[in-house]
Amino acid sequence: MSASLSLGSLLRRPEAGAFLGMVFVTVFFTIFGGVLFLSPQGVASWLNVAANLGIIAVPVGFLMIAGELDISIGAMVPAASMTIGIVSGYYGLPITLGIAITLGFGVLVGLINGIIVVRTNVPSLIVTMGTLFAIAGLMLFLSIVLTKTTSVSMPAIEPWAKAVFGSFLFGTYQVMVIWWLALTAVFFFFLHLSPWGNWVYALGGDKISARNAGIPTDRLTIGLFVLSAVAASFVGMCQTILFNSAQVSAGQSYIFNTIISVVVGGVLLTGGFGSVIGIFFGTITFAIVNQGIYFTNFDRNLSSLIIGVMLLVAVLMNNTFRKMALSATTKKKGAKA
Repeated sequence: MSASLSLGSLLRRPEAGAFLGMVFVTVFFTIFGGVLFLSPQGVASWLNVAANLGIIAVPVGFLMIAGELDISIGAMVPAASMTIGIVSGYYGLPITLGIAITLGFGVLVGLINGIIVVRTNVPSLIVTMGTLFAIAGLMLFLSIVLTKTTSVSMPAIEPWAKAVFGSFLFGTYQVMVIWWLALTAVFFFFLHLSPWGNWVYALGGDKISARNAGIPTDRLTIGLFVLSAVAASFVGMCQTILFNSAQVSAGQSYIFNTIISVVVGGVLLTGGFGSVIGIFFGTITFAIVNQGIYFTNFDRNLSSLIIGVMLLVAVLMNNTFRKMALSATTKKKGAKA
């Protein structure tokens, strides 16, 4: 009896669908991809993708739990990449200054997004779509004016910066994997163990009630937008340090890849429901599907089809688990009454 109750409570958690999805795709590509899929090189191929994507996915997931959305990350990744490339690569200024300017740019964009959303009540999708194009256009303009090109190289990087932000562990795993795991732990504490996490859920459940309860909804919303923009800036910065180069056009795929990972991770687009662990599993699931097909004999053109089907199945599964959770909560309240 207790075992069944325990299993039922686990299945009602937001990350249940994401975990089952991750197990399924792992088994699937292990069978059809062979031993190479689980080799160190094979694991690195999708783990590196998950790490870069996951650092952005959790902050975006926070916004979605709070009932908001940030698609300007698609421009922030290449913009940050070019920023540090121009500052410390093209002009040769100290790497510490390049890092500070790059992350500061992320703070600025996050503040702009958040302030416009809370002051105008314009949907965040529209606001961040505007900043998406504005940032992309601004960075293209500045790169042409300052460097006369749309790509820059950064050959001379200080050893400490290379080791911390752009190195490979054991020759195959990006150091971003360590950053991803560490930041996931911090994000988990924020959402699930600190009082601020309850504020985020309350914001996504009912913003007016949350404000009436004394939650600083405006400051919290702005802070979440800043976190999202800084996370995207951090990933773009690390990619430049890793590959010793930057270009204006890279990064647009992060928009949909991030949203897919978050939704597969159990976060609802309507807000108020989700977990960091679920997003963690959802990111791994997406990365495995995205890279796993290259280890099989399947037509590579099927990858988009598989990702699309996976997203639809994830939405249906997450909706089912959410109804189970709400049903269990209603029964408990009825029993107490």
